[in-house]
Amino acid sequence: MKALMFGWEFPPHILGGLGTASYGLIKGMSIQKDLEITFVMPKPHGDEDQSFLKIIGSHNTPVVWRDVSYEYVSERLSKFMDPQKYFDLRNHIYADFSYRKVNDLGCIEFSGRYPDNLLEEINNYSIVAGVIARTEQFDIIHAHDWLTYPAGIHAKNVSGKPLVIHVHATDYDRSRGNVNPDVYGIEKDGMDHADHIMTVSDLTRNTVIEKYHQHPSKVTTVHNAVDPLSPEILAITDKRGVNDKIVTFLGRITMQKGPEYYVEAAIKVLQRTNNVRFVMAGSGDMMNKMIRLAAERNISDRFHFTGFMKGKQVYEIFKSSDVYVMPSVSEPFGISPLEAMQCGVPSIISKQSGCAEILSYAVKVDFWDIDAMADAIYGLITYPALHKFLKEEGLTEVNNIKWEDAGLKVRKIYDSVTG
Repeated sequence: MKALMFGWEFPPHILGGLGTASYGLIKGMSIQKDLEITFVMPKPHGDEDQSFLKIIGSHNTPVVWRDVSYEYVSERLSKFMDPQKYFDLRNHIYADFSYRKVNDLGCIEFSGRYPDNLLEEINNYSIVAGVIARTEQFDIIHAHDWLTYPAGIHAKNVSGKPLVIHVHATDYDRSRGNVNPDVYGIEKDGMDHADHIMTVSDLTRNTVIEKYHQHPSKVTTVHNAVDPLSPEILAITDKRGVNDKIVTFLGRITMQKGPEYYVEAAIKVLQRTNNVRFVMAGSGDMMNKMIRLAAERNISDRFHFTGFMKGKQVYEIFKSSDVYVMPSVSEPFGISPLEAMQCGVPSIISKQSGCAEILSYAVKVDFWDIDAMADAIYGLITYPALHKFLKEEGLTEVNNIKWEDAGLKVRKIYDSVTG
């Protein structure tokens, strides 16, 4: 079985949870010896771990070859396609690239990020996907999240191979219901064209069925998981440098993540005790608003903003925390609580998160219930027996949530779709 996957980011260079989830799933699937995965992304950096997959960068995939001879094309492409077909294709699409950023090698330029012209890059990515689909050998197409759905559709149309899409989030989650019609249209089009849809939680599955009008039989939940911690991460020690208890929020500081509820809960905790500090690790469009809110409520001396953190930095802050809080308004899954629990940090999560479906040893509250959130924080920093119980049981639980199990579920869907 050969799978052609389309993604947008991949460790060690990640901008959010999509890259982490893609990496974990592919690594978990790599134990299946009869499965080969080719992972396409707009612009890899070149230092990605390719020991268990093949990575193709769209930024160095020629879509227009200028001033080349028939012999040159024949030498390079004859085993994949008739050289004359290449020239016919080139002549057909060349005009479409007059306004695009095409370099001297005939490749479209990509930022490798989430630029202001994101929709243009998504469209360009789909064009390159068609070229790749003509040259690669594969049995199934797997597209991760809305950014790659047009690429998956184009690859399906070119190759005739089945398409499965992986819904890591929807715009209903990111926007609190104030949906961007362009994004919704791309998401809906991807779901309509997919032969099967995978979602990271039942919460997301229900959204796909109800908001995007997909038949329930077409949608399967495959919960996310976590990688075992490396010896390097396990060796990290607590470096807090203070005796105060540390409570941490880590994630994008956007309305989806509910940062204001975390600040409001912190205010209530600080009314009961002063031996606690609150950390907000991350960046986002609500960061300045949260800084002002902490200042207005006179808790700035107990509140710390670290900015964006990744890689080892994430685990350094977990190892120095006593409690982790994820107050998301709508979280399709949420891997960060699992990562915190791996470090022995009891977690408080919103009931409106996908990971709440599989975690029994995390405290669950409604995102809007700041009184319950504050009570949970206060209880965990005040009662050692409660903290110890959730630390030990949570660690045992999360160590049994494995990517290889998720990979087997995906493979079952592959087999079903390909017959």
